[in-house]
Parts: sequence; structure tokens; C-alpha cells
Amino acid sequence: MAPLKILITGQHGQVSQELQARLQSLGELIVLGRDQLDLADADLIRQQVRAHRPGLIINAAAHTAVDLAESEPDAAFAINAIAPGILAEEAKALGIPLIHYSTDYVFDGTKPAPYTESDTPNPLGVYGQSKLAGEQAIAAVGGQYLILRTSWVVSSYGSNFIKTMLRLAKERDALNVVADQYGAPTSAELIADVTSFAILGHRDGKLASGIYHLTASGSTTWHGLASHVIARAASNGIALRVVASAISAIPSSAYPLPAKRPANSRMDNRKLQQALGLQFPDWTVHVNRIVDQLSEKEHA
Repeated sequence: MAPLKILITGQHGQVSQELQARLQSLGELIVLGRDQLDLADADLIRQQVRAHRPGLIINAAAHTAVDLAESEPDAAFAINAIAPGILAEEAKALGIPLIHYSTDYVFDGTKPAPYTESDTPNPLGVYGQSKLAGEQAIAAVGGQYLILRTSWVVSSYGSNFIKTMLRLAKERDALNVVADQYGAPTSAELIADVTSFAILGHRDGKLASGIYHLTASGSTTWHGLASHVIARAASNGIALRVVASAISAIPSSAYPLPAKRPANSRMDNRKLQQALGLQFPDWTVHVNRIVDQLSEKEHA
């Protein structure tokens, strides 16, 4: 395929960093961080897209501070709802696709089974409401788009649950972790890899515009993830004060936060797997790789 000019919003986030590492072979990457593109500035979004005239836009930037969003809804909606709609308008004007990432938080978590793309969203808090509004804004524009919903994003970059658990396991003798929320920890590496296949799939007509669930396979709880991470790190020779068996399982009611979380964040990923002819690995595969990468850095 001819080299693509890809505009990526967001520079330092987990997904953006993996996209930058993995999409180089597709063409030229124009990566606009917050200093070059404030997504709360509608006019600036239009100026940047029109100046660069890309062949594809990937929106990897978001207001992801779930609890903070409760006290600053205007900021969350500007970045998560209004900006995606503007990007969709500009993409449509250029006749190019927009790829946008969304979240399990568009659902209320009351369904006993994994959520499919046809399930009706019902977000519990401002963050989920703003992300759903972003999805709806993109769809309303009626251009070419892929909305990829993901969950529990982890990587060896930035701040995320895995890195937090490893830090706390060195500082404390015991940990309490929520055990009544279920989901699939999904690595930014997997998200970026599948995105590259999705770009080609959309170009080749295998992937119609719409919403797709992009998560690792299988599921666990936050307690299950923490226990797995600590056991893996210990087997890699990382010095920790906490052993996996000393991580206590607690209900989410014992750890109240400003924003309510869905109890079930599991999403059915079969639609995207079948469309692309891929099999997404179990969540443990990439979690192990991340812990191993962090272990190597520590031993270096």
C-alpha cells in the first residue's frame, strides 16, 4: 500500500506510545501532543488537521482521570465528546477515516455476561457519559470511522495498575485490592497491533465503519490481576515486601471513590476478531510481557 500520512492525537499516553512504535511501517506519523494540540480548542483542532491534510486520523488522546471528571465535567466533555466530533467532521471533509478509542465505562456493568457492541450503553459517571457522547458525535457526522472500545489498559509506559501494584508491593507489607469488578486487562501493545490490522482491514473492505470491542481474551478481577503481577515479578527475582498470598480481596464498597465503576467490564471481542481473522491472546500473555519488561529495566 502507498505510504499513509497518519495524524495521531496524544503523544505520551500508553496507547499513543505503542502506536508510534508500531505504525512506522505504514507511513509518516504526525504526532501532536498537548503542547501542539489542545483538544479543548475546537479552532486549533480544525487548523491542525487542515494544515497537515493526513490520510488517516487516530484519536489516542482523552481525558482519562475518571474521578477528576466528576468535579470537572466541562473539561471531560470538551476533550472526550466535543473534540472527537470535530475530528470526525474534519476527517469527513478530507474523505479519510477516523479511528477513535472508547471504553468499557460506557456500560453500567449490571449485565451478567460480556457486553456486545449491540448492548445499550448506560454510563455510571461523567467520564463514561463524556466518552459515550464522543462515540455518538462521531457516528452522527456519518463519515468513515472505527470506534474501538477497550478496557483496563496497561503497559510498561506511563502510570497504570501494574506499575502501581509493583511500587506498592515494595513499600508495604500487605495490600488490599478490589475483587468484585471483572474485566480484561488489555495491553497498549495489543491495542496498537490490532489497530494496524484494523487500518488495513478498513482499507480492504473487511471492516465496516462502526463500533468494535478491542480487549484481550479472558477476564479477571483487580485482585486477580494484582496477584498475578506480584507472583510474576517475584518469579523474575524482583525484591518485594508483599507476596501474592498476602494480597487481601476487598469489596469495592470498602474503597469508595468519587466515580462509580462498572462491576462487569467484560466485553465480547468476537466481532472484531472475526472481521480481521485474528485471535486475541489471553490477558495473561501481555501482562506477563509487561512485568518481564519492567523486571528487565530493574535488573539493568
